[in-house]
Amino acid sequence: MTGLPPRIRQYQRDVVRLVLHLPFDHHDLADRVSRAFEVYLRAVGTGRGIFSEYSLGYEPNPLREDSWERIRAALAPPRGERFLDDEQDEEYVERRVKAQCQRTVELSSGDASVSGHGFFYWARLPWRTPVQDEVSLVSFSWPTEYLDEHGPQRMRELALELASLLPFSSGHAGLAFYSPNLSGASLEGIHEEAFRYPGMDVTHGSRFLGPRVDGVHWLNFLGPPVLGELGAAAGLRARLHSPGITVQEMEQERVLVSLGLWPEAGDLSRGDNLPAYRELARVLEPWLSECPRQHSFHGSTSEETRRWWRRFLD
Repeated sequence: MTGLPPRIRQYQRDVVRLVLHLPFDHHDLADRVSRAFEVYLRAVGTGRGIFSEYSLGYEPNPLREDSWERIRAALAPPRGERFLDDEQDEEYVERRVKAQCQRTVELSSGDASVSGHGFFYWARLPWRTPVQDEVSLVSFSWPTEYLDEHGPQRMRELALELASLLPFSSGHAGLAFYSPNLSGASLEGIHEEAFRYPGMDVTHGSRFLGPRVDGVHWLNFLGPPVLGELGAAAGLRARLHSPGITVQEMEQERVLVSLGLWPEAGDLSRGDNLPAYRELARVLEPWLSECPRQHSFHGSTSEETRRWWRRFLD
């Protein structure tokens, strides 16, 4: 590691964030996501200094003692029909379609300067034939102070424990700008930092990722079908040669690719362009997602945004 993560506090907060893309409906995910949620809470706590508000798809509400029952109920297995196609309650179907999801749970510390903790879950609409490329999404955030206090090995172990509970197609963990919701960090004011530190993620995962991979990060979780096309763990190991890269096999034909002991931000002003990250990006290039059309930096051109998206390739 080239040094501790940069402290970014003026407009956004620096955090460690784990994002997992799940090609399943809430019906199949409820029990697993609930277990992962409890693991996360045991690790970070539930005090007011940790979280201050929550949302179940509507406006944020102050977090109170009785709020936890509502949050856990939202994560519980669904009742009623398995698919919206079979649902007789047309008003319910309209509400779900308008919300664009079956369930959503957002638990945060409100203002970015408060704690940096966050849990976000977005379950896709359960159509009998799913919308093309749509996946469910779950993420967990920790302030970088958690990394400093507990060390990278504990951070890696916790990310691996959470990922092992969930049937991901892909996922990642690493340094990122804090986001109080699933739409991602506010890009206003972070243009300079985002372009300077290539290891800092700006996005918050993608709901329409399909079988592709959402960029390159400190910890990279890969599963079917991409891992199979890479030749499984052995094929992936044969393509990666940078010092510090490890490929750890997981259950259900999945792997964790770690790029060093610590998550790194890099620093292009000092010529640190994260060569291990660039090597993995070249290996994964055929499967990397393209820059979403709606993703843009405040005050930046579409070409600048595309350049950031391809920062490990060009």
